[in-house]
Amino acid sequence: MNDTTSKAMDTGFFGHPKGLGTLFITEMWERMSYYGMRALLVLFMTASMQDGGLAFAGASATAIYGLYTGMVYFMGLPGGWISDRLIGGQQAVWYGGIIIMLGHIILAIPVDGLFFVGLIVVVLGTGLLKPNIAAIVGQLYKQGDERRDAGFAIYYMGINMGSIIGYFICGYFQEDKEFGWHWAFGAAAVGMAIGLVLYKLTQKNLNGKGAEPTDPLSPSAQKKSWYVIGAFLAALATVTYLAIAGTIVINPIVVAYYATFIFSLIFVIYYTVIYRSKGVTPTEKKGLMALLLICVASTFFWAGFEQAGSTLNLFAQDYTNRLIGSFTIPTAWFQSANAWFIVILSPFFAALWIKLGQSVMKPSSGLKCAAGVMIMASGFVVMFFAAQYAASGLKVAPYWLIATYFLHTVGELCLSPIALSAVSKLSPKKFAGQMMGVFVLTYSIGNIVSGLIAGLFFGGEDGAMTDMSSLYLKTAMICFGIGAFVLLFAFKTKAWEFAAEEASSKVANKA
Repeated sequence: MNDTTSKAMDTGFFGHPKGLGTLFITEMWERMSYYGMRALLVLFMTASMQDGGLAFAGASATAIYGLYTGMVYFMGLPGGWISDRLIGGQQAVWYGGIIIMLGHIILAIPVDGLFFVGLIVVVLGTGLLKPNIAAIVGQLYKQGDERRDAGFAIYYMGINMGSIIGYFICGYFQEDKEFGWHWAFGAAAVGMAIGLVLYKLTQKNLNGKGAEPTDPLSPSAQKKSWYVIGAFLAALATVTYLAIAGTIVINPIVVAYYATFIFSLIFVIYYTVIYRSKGVTPTEKKGLMALLLICVASTFFWAGFEQAGSTLNLFAQDYTNRLIGSFTIPTAWFQSANAWFIVILSPFFAALWIKLGQSVMKPSSGLKCAAGVMIMASGFVVMFFAAQYAASGLKVAPYWLIATYFLHTVGELCLSPIALSAVSKLSPKKFAGQMMGVFVLTYSIGNIVSGLIAGLFFGGEDGAMTDMSSLYLKTAMICFGIGAFVLLFAFKTKAWEFAAEEASSKVANKA
């Protein structure tokens, strides 16, 4: 890098572009609102009416939770398209944040019928903001800028800081008798509002990155697109109104099963079309087969990991001793353990992967992901023993949940960043963007399945929680089995991975 380039480089935010600071603080407050509210969803839906909740059956509540978190990821696909073809990333982030804030405000209004309206609005806003703010981070750096990976690491730190703030603030409001559920939802709205104000005040630091659509439609096509979007929103509003009015009855468990099937079908069809497309070389096809194995691991990983907001959350509330002297630890605070462990362990895992990459026994992405699934599964073994102790009628010590979250975080660090990196390395270059969208479907499917699995815990009389220990053990065994399956086939696909990576690097060098 020459001196002229160094002088011209934007280093206004700790050696990184000033715009990174804008996106860091905006994402931090958006994640504060998202995770703070998400931590309360199942607790609020299953709480009795006397306690200010909705008194939903446990299986229905966890199915709704799974659909909500799954749709948040799925709506990122149309959200990215709207940014690329219609309004640009900066406006997508701005309007997405406003919609999210409105959703939290609706949730803060103590009217039961507005609950689902608030959830739907938050989903729509998150789908517009979330993928596009990350895309602008990438646009801040020129091709070959060595700061890019470190920039994303800083951005990821903002996500975890935001989640910690959300868990603590919203969790505190929910537990405090003077405030309660709707104050907690209102706190999430305030968090998003802070993010919006700071975004607008510092938006100039983005220097035009993401200001315009990257692949704009023609004026006539844009007009038609807005008509389609308007028709979709009108249909969604109509169905929501009819459901709230009781004119139509929607069973969330049935919807979750159908959504799992439809999303899985979309994944298979899209993946097959890309695999069989003209121009995809035999080496790239082998890379796609290796990536398919990683997609399987990702789906089952999130199906287990996302129990954090449902069964593990309820275990913290009902079966964990949360007293420290006279202070009761808010239930939502336990979920912050994942974010704390991410912050603490990330540097060690970054160094570990570099060290292993330089060794003779260089592990493939498939092997790392298999390890991630099995380590996550071991967390449910811990919960198997914790649930057995809880079955005796005594509340268990907090360290059981902390140990589980620790193992789940280690599994996440083995799988999540590795899988994302694998998508970028193993996808055919002409389909790189579309393959990232296809991969995001594994998050959606995993989250919805997670809600359905959690529903199995409510098979007792009148929907009471059933034998938790056996279900935690079954979850562990299934995840161990999937991990072993991926591990076995990863030895076969290892050569395919490295061949696809080598071919990809050659193309990049020529370019």
